[in-house]
Amino acid sequence: MSTTDNLLHKVRALLAKAEATPFEAEADAFTAKAQELIARHRIDHTLLGAREPGARESPVARRVEIDDPYVSAKVILLSRIARANDSRTVWPKPLRSVELFGFADDLDAVEELFTSLLVQATTAMVRAGSKRDGFGRTRTTAFRRAFLVAFALRIGERLEQSVAATVDEVVAQSGELVPLLAARVEATEALARTRFPATRPMRANASDAEGWHAGSAFADQADLSIHRKVARGA
Repeated sequence: MSTTDNLLHKVRALLAKAEATPFEAEADAFTAKAQELIARHRIDHTLLGAREPGARESPVARRVEIDDPYVSAKVILLSRIARANDSRTVWPKPLRSVELFGFADDLDAVEELFTSLLVQATTAMVRAGSKRDGFGRTRTTAFRRAFLVAFALRIGERLEQSVAATVDEVVAQSGELVPLLAARVEATEALARTRFPATRPMRANASDAEGWHAGSAFADQADLSIHRKVARGA
C-alpha cells in the first residue's frame, strides 16, 4: 500500500466514525483528526519535493459532479473545503459540476472530506425535521439551504484554523515550509486562471434565519484545537 493509499485509508476510517456517531462533538473531533492527517501529508509531500527534485509534481484539474438539491450550497461547501487544503474551485454555471484544481493527493482528500461532511450535514438537516412559517406554509427548503450555506462557511473557517495550527507546528522546525506551500497555491491558481481566465466570487445567499443559525451551530460544535487530544486517543 502506497503512502497516499495508507493516508486515505486512515482518513476514510476517521470520517466513517464521524458519520456513524450520534454525538456531534465526537463527529467533529474525528473530522478534525482527518483534516490534521491530510495537512501533515501535504506538508511532508511538499518538503520531499523540495529536497528531491524527482518527487516534484504539478497541479491537475478534476471534475466533481454535484447532485440536486441545493447545488449552490453544496458548491460553497466544496469550495471552502478545497481552499482550506490549498486547492481551488470554479463552478461553470449552469452546469451541475465543479472544476477542482490542486495537487492529486490534495484533491483526493478534498473529495473525501466533501462527501463525509455533506453526509453529516444532511443527517443533521433531516434530524431537524420539516419547518413551517407562521401561516403554516412550508419553509423546509429555505431552512435546509440556509443550513448548508452557513455550515459550509463555518466549517471552512474551522478547517483553515486546523491546517494553520498544523503548519505552525512544522514551521517552528522548518522555516522553508511557508514559501514552499505558497508556491503550490500559486501553481494551482495559475492553472485555474489558464482554464478559466474570467471568474468572479460566488455569493452565499440564504433567507432562513433559523436554518442559518442551526447550520453555524452544527459546524461549530467542537473546537478544532482539540485535535492533539484526539490524536492521542484515536
